Amino acid sequence: MVVGVTVSFVFAAERRQLILEMVRANGAVSLRELARVVQTSEVTVRRDVRALEAEGLLDRRHGGAVLPGGFTRESGFPQKSHLATAEKTAIADLAASLVEEGEAIVVGAGTTTQELARRLARVPGLTVVTNSLLVAQALAHANRVEVVMTGGTLRGSNYALVGSGAEQSLQGLRVSKAFLSGSGLTAERGLSTSNMLSASVDRALVQAAAEVVILADHTKLGTDTMFQTVPTDVITRLVTDEPPPHDDRAVTELQALADQGVQIAVAGASGNPGGDQVPARQQHQQRRDVALPGPRRSQGPGAGLRSASMLGGEQPTGGERGRVADMRRR
Repeated sequence: MVVGVTVSFVFAAERRQLILEMVRANGAVSLRELARVVQTSEVTVRRDVRALEAEGLLDRRHGGAVLPGGFTRESGFPQKSHLATAEKTAIADLAASLVEEGEAIVVGAGTTTQELARRLARVPGLTVVTNSLLVAQALAHANRVEVVMTGGTLRGSNYALVGSGAEQSLQGLRVSKAFLSGSGLTAERGLSTSNMLSASVDRALVQAAAEVVILADHTKLGTDTMFQTVPTDVITRLVTDEPPPHDDRAVTELQALADQGVQIAVAGASGNPGGDQVPARQQHQQRRDVALPGPRRSQGPGAGLRSASMLGGEQPTGGERGRVADMRRR
């Protein structure tokens, strides 16, 4: 029995050392990737990451592990693109159904907004203003979509244009909706990011829009980072995925956001990513004539917590990608 415990401890020590080396080499690694490399379950990896975090050797962030000091650090695009991919796909599917034909919108930088842009390529007459090279690239061959890029200085870590040039090019702009992502979202501070220049441009994007839609998977809920971009009272709607049963922090944060009047649409991570967009467009047609919500201040606690069907269309069937959960049943 003693020998077995000793061997188990050695295996755990070796496994944690390998996890630590991977995080140091990449800056950020998803739990799924860590589990694949060390050949164990995500449950075991999560336990190892918690142990390493307790020792101050790394931090848990966004469905994975990052180097210590994650409050001020920002993962690069290669790391972010491999985190919560199924959740981002589901969120993008549902968010795309909120866009009307002929609308003018702004789309910020991020891996989730890049997924959204891929789905917007089929929306006729759409005008998209963006500071993201990745968003522009996703729409480059959409002949029915006009893409307007801001000026600014290129940030290589997330392929976004930032700085005074980007902000000045947004002055005087007015669009119907802004779709933004970020590094963290809390009911207390709203959306935040780890980079000051990115935060400043995101604030300029928000000022141009009548509605602000935040795209954030459940791993970002309850996470606070250095620079506030969108205060909670400015957020019209949050599109997120359904938190796993054990994630009490995310569920609590969703309820707190709803109590402050944020409308919450929850998309399932199951479905058929990358398939035909017709079902989503059908949903969009159903929502077309729905009036925008009234002033946020007039809503009571929990008024913003709603399914996609309450945003103006019928709830998608089980065969459609954007499976919606009515969070009031929790």
